[in-house]
Amino acid sequence: MLIKRKRGWELPDSKATPESNYLQRRHLVRAMGLGAATLALPGTLLAQDKNADPSAKLYPAKRNDRYGVPTPMTAERLATTYNNFYEFGTDKSIWRDAQKLEVRPWTIKVGGMVEKPFEVDIDTLLTAMPLEERVYRQRCVETWSMIVPWSGF
Repeated sequence: MLIKRKRGWELPDSKATPESNYLQRRHLVRAMGLGAATLALPGTLLAQDKNADPSAKLYPAKRNDRYGVPTPMTAERLATTYNNFYEFGTDKSIWRDAQKLEVRPWTIKVGGMVEKPFEVDIDTLLTAMPLEERVYRQRCVETWSMIVPWSGF
């Protein structure tokens, strides 16, 4: 018979994420629902230049100083070219081809066993909540690390 004992350093599932953070998921789902509702507006109200990036005016986002590191950030040239985009191939210079990735139109679909399935456009979702910038240190199992800004909600 297997008897499992929790060690002192193991957290119970209920303590892994603070409840205040866990409950914020409702704000996300509510905002996504509002975004989906705006998609029902007539297309003429949402008409825009296809070449314009609707999210461009959102950046740079306000920096959240709670997420930072005491060392300088990685140079943009290094951070944007040293990537493993295995979705495109195994060549280390694949970042050039990754620039061709079409990111619009891009939608998120919530479906399956949910009460109210919906689909939301990425630009609607990005404008539904305030963005913030955080600075993170990313450490990879391939023995490299970077300190880069991240923007999101």
